[in-house]
Amino acid sequence: MNRRALLSCLGSAAAASLLHNVAHAQTPAPPRKPDSDKPFAEHFLALQLSESDPKRQRLVLSVASNILKFYEPDKVAIEVVAFGPGISLLFEESEFRPLVDSLISQGVKFDICGNTLDTVERETGKRPKTNPNAKEVGTGVAQLMSLAESGYTLVRP
Repeated sequence: MNRRALLSCLGSAAAASLLHNVAHAQTPAPPRKPDSDKPFAEHFLALQLSESDPKRQRLVLSVASNILKFYEPDKVAIEVVAFGPGISLLFEESEFRPLVDSLISQGVKFDICGNTLDTVERETGKRPKTNPNAKEVGTGVAQLMSLAESGYTLVRP
């Protein structure tokens, strides 16, 4: 076989192989939506709070509020995860309780670290009273990891 015929055969075989691969390629699965009680949510945000500084706490609340204004509230799922010193935001007597309750009424979830609550109880002999609308999670950092792994964008304002 001459060189030209050989190249032509190789080219035809390569094209046939490419067409076969394209025809039998699997369509990639659509991105998985994170689990959320907001069925129409298109955006998923996890906010980390690990500081007791009132300015930092106000900033986290402000970010949540601004995101609710930027997107339609049912198009965004927001979860604030407080651990370490950040849990003071979710104490029953927190100065930010009205703002937290307002955000909760708009669908924002607040998680409080059970490990941190256990530590405070061990050190003081008393478990802090917390906002009854905050959900206690086993470990705040593990909750953040779980949210990030399920598609939430993690932000630490």
